[in-house]
Amino acid sequence: MLDQQHQPFADSADPHGAKANYDVNTAKLHREGVPGLWRQISNLLILTGIIAVIVLLFRLF
Repeated sequence: MLDQQHQPFADSADPHGAKANYDVNTAKLHREGVPGLWRQISNLLILTGIIAVIVLLFRLF
């Protein structure tokens, strides 16, 4: 369910802190933009490759 601001209901101990955190994350997304997205995608691909190598090593030995 969503509240009137179309956000999920959340019982936050510090609603002002939650809003400040949201604002910081939004500003970071606007500042980094597409390069930040590509950085996250490349980090995910690297992590997936490392996990695949570990699984392959366990299957071989």
